[in-house]
Amino acid sequence: MSKPSTYEEQLRIHGKLLYTNVGDSMYPLLRQKRDLLIISPRPEGRCKKYDVVLYRRPNGRCVLHRILKVTEEGYIICGDNRREREKVPEDWIFGILTGIVRDGKEMSVTDRKYRMYVHLWCDFFWVRWAVLGIRNKFARWKRKNESKNR
Repeated sequence: MSKPSTYEEQLRIHGKLLYTNVGDSMYPLLRQKRDLLIISPRPEGRCKKYDVVLYRRPNGRCVLHRILKVTEEGYIICGDNRREREKVPEDWIFGILTGIVRDGKEMSVTDRKYRMYVHLWCDFFWVRWAVLGIRNKFARWKRKNESKNR
C-alpha cells in the first residue's frame, strides 16, 4: 500500500492543489468544508503582504494564513479569524492561494472585490483584534452560563 501524498507532492506533480479547508481560521474569507481553494506553488522570490500562503510548521501541520508583514527573517502571519500572529520563516512556505470557488463561481485573488475585502479586513487589524476579543469573551461567558444552568 502506498503512503498518501503530501500537499507539496501534489503541487509538484500537478502544478496546482484543489481542496476544501478544515477549520475556521480564515473565516469570513473561507467557509469551512464549503469553499474550494486553488493553491499554486510558491512563486520565485519573496511573498508579498496580504498573500495567503500555505506553509508547514515543524510539527508537520499545514496551515493557510495571511501575511500581515514582510520582515528580514520571514513573515508575520495571521488567520483572518484569529488575533494571534505568528513568525514564519521563508522556507516553511510552499504554496500560495490564487483563487477560491464559492457556490460554483471562481474568484481570483486579483479580483477587485477580493482585494477590497483584504484591505478592509487587514488594514484595520486592531479593530478586528478588539472585535474578535469581545466575541471570544462573550462566547466563553455564554458557555459558562449554559453549563451552570444544566
